[in-house]
Amino acid sequence: MTKAEVVSEVAKATGVEKSTVQAVVESFMDTVKDSVSKEEPVYLRGFGSFIVKHRAEKTARNITKNTTLTIPAHNIPAFKPAKAFLNEVKK
Repeated sequence: MTKAEVVSEVAKATGVEKSTVQAVVESFMDTVKDSVSKEEPVYLRGFGSFIVKHRAEKTARNITKNTTLTIPAHNIPAFKPAKAFLNEVKK
C-alpha cells in the first residue's frame, strides 16, 4: 500500500477531504522523522514504536578484491510492532 492509497482509505473512512488527510499524514511522518533523528523514540500504543538502534563498528570483507574494510558505528531507524499488532497479523 502506498502513501496515496493510505490517504484515500483514511479519507474514505473518515469523510475528510483528501488534501486535509494528506497534510495530516505528511505532518505525522515529519514529526516521526524529526523525533527519531533526535534519538527520541515514538510510542504508539497498540501499533508499535519507532526507535533508533545503534550498530557497533565492525569489519567486513570485500571478497572480490580480497580486502577488509571497517564499517563505522552508526544509528539506524527501526520499527518495533506492538503485541496487539503482531497478534492481528498472525490471524
